[in-house]
Amino acid sequence: MAISHIDLFQEAVRLHREGRPFCTVTVADARGSIPQEIGAKALIGRDGLICGTIGGGKIEAYGCDKARALLTPESGLRTMLERVNLHRDVGMTCAGEMTLLYEVFRPDFEWNVVVFGAGHVAQKLCRLLVELDCRVICIDPRSEWLDRLPHSPRLERRLVKDFADDMDCVPRGAFVVVMTMGHATDLPVLQALFRTDVGAPFIGVLGSDSKAAIMRRELRAGGVANEFIARINCPLGEKFGDNTPADIAVSILSQLVRARRESATK
Repeated sequence: MAISHIDLFQEAVRLHREGRPFCTVTVADARGSIPQEIGAKALIGRDGLICGTIGGGKIEAYGCDKARALLTPESGLRTMLERVNLHRDVGMTCAGEMTLLYEVFRPDFEWNVVVFGAGHVAQKLCRLLVELDCRVICIDPRSEWLDRLPHSPRLERRLVKDFADDMDCVPRGAFVVVMTMGHATDLPVLQALFRTDVGAPFIGVLGSDSKAAIMRRELRAGGVANEFIARINCPLGEKFGDNTPADIAVSILSQLVRARRESATK
């Protein structure tokens, strides 16, 4: 399937946002007679070729088999570089060689953290998160607060009309932290998370014990399942430090890192 690199990258972004695992296979180098040019790419999922091509026929079937093996839970590889002799290894009449670069994208490999709210604690938390190997999305209807966030390729700012407007941007399997302007704006976010079922392994809400009790009662009255309510971490953060934005952010980061490690071992 002929496809431009731009279209292929757009398809990769769509798969990523949907939380679907895939492998990009690139013809990184070549020698002799080959069925495709250097730089050609294909996207391969667990069910086979999605789009693009590395040459079709036997070499594509070979690449698909290798990519699917890399996408299994047993494989811990994120990248692999392989030199393939087309005649000896694949059974083609071509006498050339191709170097294939496999890049695996799986939700369990990438740590996505979505922060609802860009207030004082979020400002400190986002500055800590971008120092880690994770992708951060911060959502807020206040452009002036989003503008104060650090500039980093790992941080995406999303300006919305209401906090619960843009659930489509929450990657499947992302960790979610809710720290909006208060209970009245936190509640719709949690209700929307329940309805969209993004498969978040961690959901945390900033607040006190009394806020947590009110929140759980109102969620239950609004039809949110007890199983979902039980997964909500509120109060959010480890119990150490003072009640300052910086200390609270550090305590939340500690809880997130601990939860990430526990999630990775399941």
